[in-house]
Amino acid sequence: MFESALKDRSVRPELMDDFSSGGPELTEALRQLRRLNRLFAAAAPTLHGVRLLWARAGKPRKLTVLDVGSGSGDVNRKLLRWADGLGFDLTIVLVDKTKEACAEAKLYYADEPRVQVACGDLYALDAGSADIVTATQLAHHFEAGELVGAVEAMRRASRLGVVLGDIHRHWLAWSAVWVVTHLMSRNRYIRHDGPLSVAKGFTGADWQQLRDALQADFFYWSWRPMFRYSVVIGAEDDAHT
Repeated sequence: MFESALKDRSVRPELMDDFSSGGPELTEALRQLRRLNRLFAAAAPTLHGVRLLWARAGKPRKLTVLDVGSGSGDVNRKLLRWADGLGFDLTIVLVDKTKEACAEAKLYYADEPRVQVACGDLYALDAGSADIVTATQLAHHFEAGELVGAVEAMRRASRLGVVLGDIHRHWLAWSAVWVVTHLMSRNRYIRHDGPLSVAKGFTGADWQQLRDALQADFFYWSWRPMFRYSVVIGAEDDAHT
């Protein structure tokens, strides 16, 4: 039953995709998402991809990362600790469309000078805005046709490439997320969008379809623990093939 229901990506909208709503309930959802991200290891696929692009570029001593659709940007704590461990300079810019996410990110990183927050739109990013553009759990918000344009905008904004960290569409992942979100939260966003985000997630066939549409010289994906994918795509002008 579950497998047939999850055969194709759901096209139902998440509550967080309605930018006319928000307020305190959305702010609380962003805070609860930090707990879910830790529990389901959301940061690990993003770090995996960033490390790969950093290594392909020759392990530069300075790196800029632009995280689009960042929410409160909590997954970037793992990137900062990684850079600290290797002793190189990492600067991160968080970009989100909602005022609630921007406000929460500024509060969350109030004592971290390496992180900047900007309210803005993915499609308005300047070319070459950062070395690497990341999107953690953003890709599943786009339908297949929309995703191609969104990733192309990310590639234009990057100098080295793009990292997508997103969810494997699988009945075990859906079941786990449904149980956890209904046990830990009464928040409408969390209970509705959590399981739906799995149904809107991906399989290897979806990534192959995206690869074919983009025709990128460098396109790599790998399955990661906790039903995650790390997808790494070279920038438009990729000199590291």
